[in-house]
Amino acid sequence: MNINQLMQQAQKMQEQVQKKMAQAQEELARTEVTGESGAGLVKVTMTGKHDVKRVAIDAELMKEDKDMLEDLLAAAVNDAVRKVEQLTTERMAGATQGLGLPPGMKLPF
Repeated sequence: MNINQLMQQAQKMQEQVQKKMAQAQEELARTEVTGESGAGLVKVTMTGKHDVKRVAIDAELMKEDKDMLEDLLAAAVNDAVRKVEQLTTERMAGATQGLGLPPGMKLPF
């Protein structure tokens, strides 16, 4: 295999990766996850782009201390962020699967 063929093969692989990554990012943007805290008393629904779509607070919590409610809300948001990050890692890894990348080679995402 000469250098031109190798370069063409690398370019095709790069185009495939970019296409799959773009598809995965579009899918993530449409995906919603829900983070929870307080055994489900506070729920935050967030998209794969970290946009908060909904916040649900159990009515019983409205009778509680404001500081506790704020802590539970922060915990639910953090839970949702972690879920989005995990989902992003999984989807992006899936986008590069089957491309014949050398073992240990990672793409920046």
